[in-house]
Amino acid sequence: MRQPARIADDLLQIRNDQADLLVVVAYGQILPEALLQLPRLGAVNVHASLLPRWRGAAPIQRAILAGDRESGITLMQMEAGLDTGPMLLREPCDILPDDTAGTLEGRLAQIGATCLVVGLSRMSEGDLTGVVQPAEGMTYAHKIDKSEANMDWAAPAVMVDRQIRAFNPVPGAFSHVGGVRLKILAGEMTETSVAAEPGTLVEVSPQGLGVATADRVFRVAEVQPAGGRAMAVRDFLNAHQLEIGNRFERDFIPGS
Repeated sequence: MRQPARIADDLLQIRNDQADLLVVVAYGQILPEALLQLPRLGAVNVHASLLPRWRGAAPIQRAILAGDRESGITLMQMEAGLDTGPMLLREPCDILPDDTAGTLEGRLAQIGATCLVVGLSRMSEGDLTGVVQPAEGMTYAHKIDKSEANMDWAAPAVMVDRQIRAFNPVPGAFSHVGGVRLKILAGEMTETSVAAEPGTLVEVSPQGLGVATADRVFRVAEVQPAGGRAMAVRDFLNAHQLEIGNRFERDFIPGS
């Protein structure tokens, strides 16, 4: 297994290997067509979405942000385009209401490993034919920019929830309150409507920090102070005094 910083650095070695097949998993560079043509059977990619939905670099995070109820694995034959090649196998996976990018990635990794083993076995027997991806339903999963993890409390609570889950564990949805920068790791939507300014604390208790959003209260349950460890809000409040009316601010803190 190799993970070269630049594929050009490894091209000669791959050519010398005279491999029958190239397998690519979670590699963030487009491979040149010359490389794809080197192995006798070409190259296959284990992609973490049900293509053609979410081609590109961040399919897991984009699926959660979009509120998709289903993800999955596609084993695809690679070609010069970005995740455009024929589909060899597709295996769906439900996205659970409390899934983070981390938990969903863990399940997809297991499914992907199984798909790869099955796919390689069927390829060796000549029993696997690619299916051209339909144009309908194609979406692009742009690479995550850290600025997207800057908490948007002015959004509806459902979007706040998705933002927190999509960016857990990386890069971590963040905000700051009382001069403390926090990663927001977990929480829950409530049914409590609110008229307060978005970002305002309307509840401070060991059970959580109730934060006003565009429509409902979102209760933050787990945080991670800058340079510290992940902790329940109960433990955070033992060392930091917060009051109803304090505000979560969305401004980016340089150096974070």
